[in-house]
Amino acid sequence: MKKLLPALCCLAALAAGLPAGASSPSRDKLVRHLDSCEAILQDLQANSKTAIPADILQRAKGLVIINQFQGGFFLGVKDGYAIAMVRRPNGKWSVPAFLNVGEISFGLQAGGKSINTVMVLMDDATARLLFKSRFNFGAEAKVVAGIRAAEGERVNRPLPSDANVLVYANVEGYYVGAALKTGYMTPHEDANRVFYNTTNHIPELLYSDWVQPPSETKFIMDYVTKITAP
Repeated sequence: MKKLLPALCCLAALAAGLPAGASSPSRDKLVRHLDSCEAILQDLQANSKTAIPADILQRAKGLVIINQFQGGFFLGVKDGYAIAMVRRPNGKWSVPAFLNVGEISFGLQAGGKSINTVMVLMDDATARLLFKSRFNFGAEAKVVAGIRAAEGERVNRPLPSDANVLVYANVEGYYVGAALKTGYMTPHEDANRVFYNTTNHIPELLYSDWVQPPSETKFIMDYVTKITAP
């Protein structure tokens, strides 16, 4: 039991959105995170079986691209990182802001898998949930699995008109079980400070021009602009 206590403390810290013993990430590491999120979106769109339909992307008010790994035995942890971008009122896309993401689950479970997910935010109110210090789209908005481009003609079910978040995911690996789950996202303030060399927070990063896009953001900003254009 004593050996379990440190693990439980770490899991509790993850559940609170405060990684135990975490330090500020290096800028090089954040560039790699940004590149991997760009690759997730490109891979999703390059495959006709997983691509997000053009009409959905044209109406999108925000995108959250998530890279996670899930694993455990009885006590499971899903942890990772994400970036968020929003379409501003002038139609231009924001710089990417860094997020922490995670989930802790209790129940009989075993295995591991990588989870690459793109969440399409369909209205401005949902995009502004990113301002909160801790948020869960599943609890604060209506989240549904999005119809993929390849399914458009043969899937009869319409998307709910009040859906705020459409989820598209590539899942690799094997994971079974899970009983009680609690998920979260939090702004990664340290990452944004290090990457952009600014003390501005998520609202300013996403909805103002106070922070100029570094060169490393050019590719993903150009790509998102391209795939969401009418």
